[in-house]
Amino acid sequence: MKLANPAPLGLTGFALTTWMLSMVNVGWFTGASVPLVLASAFAFGGTAQFFAGLMEMPRGNTFGFVAFCSYGAFWWTFALFVQFFAANVPAAFVGWWLVMWGVFTFYMWIGSLALNRTLQLIFLALWITFFLLGAKDMLGMPGLGLAGGYMGLVTAVLAFYLAAAEIINEAHGRTVLPIGAA
Repeated sequence: MKLANPAPLGLTGFALTTWMLSMVNVGWFTGASVPLVLASAFAFGGTAQFFAGLMEMPRGNTFGFVAFCSYGAFWWTFALFVQFFAANVPAAFVGWWLVMWGVFTFYMWIGSLALNRTLQLIFLALWITFFLLGAKDMLGMPGLGLAGGYMGLVTAVLAFYLAAAEIINEAHGRTVLPIGAA
């Protein structure tokens, strides 16, 4: 029995939610747009990614299991935080939270070096994104947040590409969109 590849679902949930938040971070849309980001974070970024992670477990993919479940939980946490708790938390503490996600993402990036090149680029762009956004909050430097927002857009594009490549390549039974073998 062949199991479906859950990675495109998780990657798409991650990419879409990251893209939406990053558009706010770079100033293309105001904070009035955040409720749709939060809805995406709960339903697609959080739930779809977490389920994709659980589906990686029977496939024996520890990397996919940890990545998708962790970033799914990240989006749930982000949405709950913004919706209910953000007003009372110091920006520097939020910065530390983002930096710690950067640390996690950095060692996931090291793990990705054994995998395809596109995945390596996603994790590279993502740990840079987290560090920039965290440093913005810790140091009070809005320009770092803008740079982090643009890195988030790059991360989202790469994740959309890998999701599309995995779906299209499997459907066609050949490489249509290359992902760079490890």
